[in-house]
Amino acid sequence: MTDTAAPYAATLELLERLVAFPTISADSNLDLIDFAERHLIGAGFQTHRLPDPSGRKAGLMARLGPDGPGGVILSAHSDVVPVEGQHWTRPPFQMTCEGGKLYGRGTTDMKGYLASMLSLATRAAKRPPEQPLMLAISYDEEVGCVGIRQMLPGYEALGWQPELCIVGEPTGMRPATGHKGKVALRATCRGSAGHSSLAPHYVNALHIAAEFIMALRRIQDEYAASVTQDAGYDVPYSTVHAGWMQGGTALNIVPDRTSIDFELRHLPGDSPEVFLLRLRQEVDQILHPFRVRDRTAEIKIEVTNSYPGLEIAPEHRVVRRVGALSGSHETIKVTYGTEAGYFAQLGIPAVVCGPGNMEGQGHKPDEYITMGQLGCCDRMMDRLLMQLSASPP
Repeated sequence: MTDTAAPYAATLELLERLVAFPTISADSNLDLIDFAERHLIGAGFQTHRLPDPSGRKAGLMARLGPDGPGGVILSAHSDVVPVEGQHWTRPPFQMTCEGGKLYGRGTTDMKGYLASMLSLATRAAKRPPEQPLMLAISYDEEVGCVGIRQMLPGYEALGWQPELCIVGEPTGMRPATGHKGKVALRATCRGSAGHSSLAPHYVNALHIAAEFIMALRRIQDEYAASVTQDAGYDVPYSTVHAGWMQGGTALNIVPDRTSIDFELRHLPGDSPEVFLLRLRQEVDQILHPFRVRDRTAEIKIEVTNSYPGLEIAPEHRVVRRVGALSGSHETIKVTYGTEAGYFAQLGIPAVVCGPGNMEGQGHKPDEYITMGQLGCCDRMMDRLLMQLSASPP
């Protein structure tokens, strides 16, 4: 698909406003939500704010059109990843337009899509749809899809029954039919402390942790050799990754505690429950020799976060529909997680499709989205409005 369409001036103005809100996940998003809610109320939408438990953040649900089932829900998250430690040559929270590119934190992930959603709302006010148009704006997606999970009870209480959800993460405007699920975990390894001159008398928690990481590598090798594969992904099998380890206080003290944060990104055919059973088998084998010296040696495993994967058949009617809306019938699968799996769990067919490219543009310094991609998104929104404005069959 060629990126030749120009975005609407209203979309560009909205994106400039959205980028200026520094909605890093660790900070509040309420200023952005206030702005979006005022905009949507002005366009005639009914809005429902869903605060987080702290009151520092909120999600927003909005609806235009008749009551009852049907219609489409568009979903975007409001938070962005940090800029600290990155070398930016342009202001991260001020949109800069150069050479057909729009620079700024979140332009690709995913305020470009959010701006196009809000721009659509203005046009929909002038042509009220005959089928419901619903919008969902979440928070804390970048830290593991936390916000949408907290919003689900409030969303379900609304009783909305859309026929389709389009989550606008960057896919180059190609419909994405799948992504892996994720489970984030922490292993806490406990040994016994003592002076390092007598190290063999004690159980070094770092040594336990080293054995544990080797076990994770063995399980990863098993996944790589498994018959459960999906060629639609860059890495066609489930993956295990240890990302952070902390332990020890001083060189001359045998450490008695070490923690490891690790994750499983799994295909639908590889259940987290089976992974945990396999991992506990490894843990039992690891601990046996250590407990000869210290019967209290242990490895405690806890799940710290998780989100579901997404899997919808490329031939599904809603996938074909999104392909017609976006102008691309090339389906892909994405490597990153999205909120689409949560909508799918509610029985709403979900597809990921939005402007930009995560691999080339998302989470990077000088993040940008092209004018052409944003314009293609606006055209998709126009086609959607035309569909919703026609009487249902």
